[in-house]
Amino acid sequence: MFMEIFVGSITLLLVVFVVCMLLYFIFGRIIEPAYILVFNKPVYVHFYPFRKELPFEEKEILEKNFGFYRNLSDRRKKFFCHRISTFIENYKFVGREGLEVTEDMKVKIAASAVMLTFGMREYLPELFEVIIIYPEIFESRNGDYHKGEFNPAARAVVFSWKDFQEGIDFESDNINLGLHEFAHVLHLNATAIKRLGSSFAIYSDMFNKIREYVSIPYNRDKIMNAGYLREYAFTNQHEFIAVALEYFFETPLEFRQRLPELYYMIRHMINFREG
Repeated sequence: MFMEIFVGSITLLLVVFVVCMLLYFIFGRIIEPAYILVFNKPVYVHFYPFRKELPFEEKEILEKNFGFYRNLSDRRKKFFCHRISTFIENYKFVGREGLEVTEDMKVKIAASAVMLTFGMREYLPELFEVIIIYPEIFESRNGDYHKGEFNPAARAVVFSWKDFQEGIDFESDNINLGLHEFAHVLHLNATAIKRLGSSFAIYSDMFNKIREYVSIPYNRDKIMNAGYLREYAFTNQHEFIAVALEYFFETPLEFRQRLPELYYMIRHMINFREG
């Protein structure tokens, strides 16, 4: 009798497993690609069966320092906090030159990364494991001095805290070190690395459209003559996207007014929505 119940239970579990895998395959390979083709966005972005919370003090850091967070609805603030908590748990934070890493630092760094990917289902890049923080400008492995860098070989994102904090303190100067370096992470994660996922597919597709758009001399001249994006944006395609994303979050209204075509392509690329 016991063996019959045991075998029956195992058989039921196998059937449930096979059905779930089949549904997952159908959703991932048929339903969602068709949905993206029609609506240019994922079927869903936020789904957290076990949503994490942030302490009141850490929510206050977000309220005080991030206009992006303040403008979210109460429901989406909860999603944002969940992602902050998960991000902090997922990566190691290391201080250099005697710098003590505080919860304030972790929350601000995590928020900068989460802002970029808040419209995307996949938000925890596997390209880095550690976030290294120096008090000020630091010497890189190649001997150059940097304010920040993303080093895929070392699986690290590195910041000068002084310059990172300035990027947050001045929310409309279009210079935000956190957004810039995490934009490099996002870009490599979505384009150079072949990964499955609706967010990566949308990002990659829209980036290709942006690249085609900018490659047309008339459009490139229009962007350059607008005098809006800083000159560093035209170093290469990677810096162009990183700088454009800084401007997108820092001065979105001006971006939309001065370069509307590029603004809406960036918006679609990261599946951004307000509030």
